[in-house]
Amino acid sequence: MATDSPLIIPLVGLLYVLGFGALSHVRRQGLPVRFAVEGLIITAVGIAVSAFFVPIYPPFFLIGLYLITMRVRLLVDIGNWLSGRGKADQALTLYRLALQAGPDMTSRQIVLINRGVALLRSDDPEEAYATLTEALRGSNSRLAAKHLAASYYNLGLACRRTGREAEAIRRFNEAIAAWPNSIFGKAASRELRKGDKDT
Repeated sequence: MATDSPLIIPLVGLLYVLGFGALSHVRRQGLPVRFAVEGLIITAVGIAVSAFFVPIYPPFFLIGLYLITMRVRLLVDIGNWLSGRGKADQALTLYRLALQAGPDMTSRQIVLINRGVALLRSDDPEEAYATLTEALRGSNSRLAAKHLAASYYNLGLACRRTGREAEAIRRFNEAIAAWPNSIFGKAASRELRKGDKDT
């Protein structure tokens, strides 16, 4: 069920890269260069395969393009699903694979943030602290407000659980500043009030 038009594969590839680029722009993350380059390379390979070997059915090409370019985010999503069901070891394995799958800077930070949350859930706050601190080290990249608020909030929790109370307060305030009305901003406000009651 291939298409007869030689333009359909390049059109699908180009629209895919532009579509995700537009979404990244709306999220104020910018288009990751690696994503664009990978998308264009895969599209070029798809064009060559269709022209010289076997015609490719466009929906299959689009699925393959998505799975390859979004591999890191997909591993994170599956890891998050496992982590939410108490399977921390399996989740941590997937986060490790995601870090080895060639993530761009923003995707790497997202992997580290989620790895830090999984470590907090598995009661390893010291390692969570190190992981979340590393995630924020490159915060000059274009992390969305949601990810910034999540990382600051969870780093605040890791600080509090490891006896770094002054830093915990600072991190909770940073979570609130990143996105005050998010679940992380509101949770950070609750943590600050809880800290006031304890003192």
